[in-house]
Amino acid sequence: MQITHLGALEVSRIGLGVMGMSAYYTGAGRDVSESIRTIHRALDLGVTLLDTAEVYGPYVNEELVGRAIRGRRDEVVLATKFGLVSHTGRPGLDSTPANIRAAVNGSLRRLGTDHIDLYYQHRIDPGTPVEETMGALSELVAAGKVRHVGMSEAGAATIRRAHAVHPLTAVQTEYSLWTRDPEAGILPTLRELGIGFVPYSPLGHGFLTGSIRTLDGLDAGDWRRTNPRFTGDNLTRNLRIVDEVSQVAGEAGATPAQVALAWLLAQGPGVAPIPGTRRVDRLEENAAADRLQLSADQIERLDHLAPASGDRHAQADMAVIDR
Repeated sequence: MQITHLGALEVSRIGLGVMGMSAYYTGAGRDVSESIRTIHRALDLGVTLLDTAEVYGPYVNEELVGRAIRGRRDEVVLATKFGLVSHTGRPGLDSTPANIRAAVNGSLRRLGTDHIDLYYQHRIDPGTPVEETMGALSELVAAGKVRHVGMSEAGAATIRRAHAVHPLTAVQTEYSLWTRDPEAGILPTLRELGIGFVPYSPLGHGFLTGSIRTLDGLDAGDWRRTNPRFTGDNLTRNLRIVDEVSQVAGEAGATPAQVALAWLLAQGPGVAPIPGTRRVDRLEENAAADRLQLSADQIERLDHLAPASGDRHAQADMAVIDR
């Protein structure tokens, strides 16, 4: 696996998002042993960046990662997040210094480590100035509990304010061939400031694999059943995206997932997507995208795909992103 740099942090070019092993997607939590095998195989392949959060489960996903990396901690760049769970009794988002101090100690305990390599603010808390949040994170860095600081789903102006208090190593935001929003403001800001970029859901919540053409087969509790891009006429409209990706995949002798990931890697250095999977075969397929080189013509065709139909999240979730 080739490496890239998120600021000064060296990571594998393709990471592993582990959220779906415990929550939100069809089959989550059914086979913990399979998930641990997948994490172990990721490390064997040189995938170093593992991404979790306290809210996934909640808590059980961090516990799963802690079990999986026991004895292999030195092989892992461990990323987790805070702010969607309040430990202070405050309703809603909580990025107060008191909550951050409580959250990090819980995450360290569940992950079985004495430090977190990359600690993200999960969503911007409108009730706490970002300067206060970053000040608290800076103290955690000084204490050795956190090595690097990041943000998730923050707007460009907020990124600048945060970075002025303590250097940001990475920003995590949804980005893929069906979510191009970061190209307008986020990516230029990150490149100007030397901050790395971690695209989450780089396969469009599984859609860009080409395996989802209807909602049949998804568990009743699978959150995609209520996601605007998977419902109503939007699902049918969005099939044109995966059909074009599949056509390029046929030409390249690759899978649609590999093409979608290779397109992201072609966006430049300092980009480390974190596709999620519970399965070893899917992990190996995704990791192989590190070796795929798309032609200039193929990249251009993918660049010109029309945007996906429908908001990328339900209305309540859209309200707390890009702040």
